Amino acid sequence: MSDFSSITKGLSGTSALLVGEEHTAPRVGSGRIHVLATPVMINVIEAAALAAIEHLLPPGHQSLGTHLDVKHIAATPVGMTIRATAEVIHVEGRNIRFRVTAEDEREPIGGGEHERVIVNVERFDKRVQRKIAGGQ
Repeated sequence: MSDFSSITKGLSGTSALLVGEEHTAPRVGSGRIHVLATPVMINVIEAAALAAIEHLLPPGHQSLGTHLDVKHIAATPVGMTIRATAEVIHVEGRNIRFRVTAEDEREPIGGGEHERVIVNVERFDKRVQRKIAGGQ
């Protein structure tokens, strides 16, 4: 069993993004208004969670997102920077839960909770390859 003891409550990470036209709802297929798309906000939130823990994982391991419960409460126009923060609030074995927030230069734009699981990359890839091959 791998040692994940370095992943502790209180760890935090951040990620930022300058919103460009390619990050808008029409460009990613999630709406027609030219503001930050919710899927892009989620991507920045996940990047913040990665920044909090990935560098502490044992070799051959990474974390995968398994659950996201967030609200996107305010629009961000092209040209503004958004910043997401993820703070570890619970660790149970390989499972990690984060409190996440996102804001732009003017106001909070979203937040909620995010969960990730730590996997052994080699074992995970073998399962994926079996699935591709039609096995279980």
